[in-house]
Amino acid sequence: MTYEELIEIKRDGREHTAEQIEHIVSGYTSGEMPDYQMAAWLMAAYLNDLSADETVWLTDAMVRSGRVIDLASVPGTVVDKHSTGGVADTTTLVLAPLVAACGVPVAKMSGRGLGHTGGTLDKLESIPGMRIELSVEEFLDQVTRVGIAVIAQSPDIDPADKKIYALRDVTATVPSIPLIVGSIISKKVAGGADAILLDVKVGSGAFMKTEEDARVLAGELTRVGRALGKDVHCVMSDMDQPLGMAVGNALEVVEAIETLRCDGPVELTEVCLELAASMLVLGGVASTPGDGRHQAEQALSSGRAIRMFERWVEAQGGDSKVASDTSLLPRANASREIRVTGEGGYVTGMDVEGIGRAAMLLGAGRATTDDRIDPGAGLVLDVRIGQEIAPGDRIAILHAATEDALDLGEERLRASIAFGTDRVDPPPLFHEV
Repeated sequence: MTYEELIEIKRDGREHTAEQIEHIVSGYTSGEMPDYQMAAWLMAAYLNDLSADETVWLTDAMVRSGRVIDLASVPGTVVDKHSTGGVADTTTLVLAPLVAACGVPVAKMSGRGLGHTGGTLDKLESIPGMRIELSVEEFLDQVTRVGIAVIAQSPDIDPADKKIYALRDVTATVPSIPLIVGSIISKKVAGGADAILLDVKVGSGAFMKTEEDARVLAGELTRVGRALGKDVHCVMSDMDQPLGMAVGNALEVVEAIETLRCDGPVELTEVCLELAASMLVLGGVASTPGDGRHQAEQALSSGRAIRMFERWVEAQGGDSKVASDTSLLPRANASREIRVTGEGGYVTGMDVEGIGRAAMLLGAGRATTDDRIDPGAGLVLDVRIGQEIAPGDRIAILHAATEDALDLGEERLRASIAFGTDRVDPPPLFHEV
């Protein structure tokens, strides 16, 4: 069939065959199907949806568009974790060494930040000397020797997703659950891990703003992942306030190190322990989540987790001394304390996306993929929802290269935090497992 005929099928709300989906994905990846025809098909799929079978077939075709990593030579059950994106979501930097320290190998390909959400690779690159570009062979070797590797996605892994996502980004077709599922699961399956934990964020700082939407996405991610032979579990965690207190690359590395040293924010520590418990069950070293949590707590308190962090950083060329001396990390040229003006009361709400945008204005994020970031820029919050505040109390410390950037960041941050006279309860850390 011609590409025009395939577009007509989805335009009219009819269902494709597996062979037709394969033809679309392979044709677009090879360049035979032009952007304008793929854009038309994506919009038709966005408007008329994809069936359960079509979503599986699309994901499978994307996996097979490039190389699939074989991790069978790595001893044990290899586990991966993916978050749908949030603000101050520093979990990978804590979870990966924590889980690896408990004997479960972690092999993860990560991405960069765009818009209000942070990217694991940007955080790692703020560590002096840290390499995030490894060959597949180096990746395999490091996971086998060290038990952990977190790197950038290789260009020959799932090339269909990279090309399709770039087109979705400029054709208003990003918020389609079947297309989101295809993008996430295809990368995870191609990455080779045996088991995958997916952290679906829900709230004002997440792509899924409501529990209903997040629940649908979590269900589809689990279903499609399992249909393609992976042991996939999902949790729905909150993003109605930033998870940690630090927003910005080097600042989040500092907070991750503090957490690995049992001195991090309570909320970040709690989420990491719960996610670690699930990953240890998936990895086969814990019989129950309670057993997994106990093992994770022991790895933190004994220092095994921070020592694994040092081994991981050193293995990828980074300066492992940052684990004991965070002053080695980049710092911004200017900083400013932001304090409560007017009457006291309580923190009643946060626009988490707005807080992420404030960090971006400070230089910590990028609006387009070509933007450069300042690794030392960002902000560190001093308040949480439900917290009592008084006039003059510090809300946050901002870090940026210039006073102008600090002005922009302060304006956006102040607009993103609500105060009132009545105390409110903080949001739950988890919505559903």
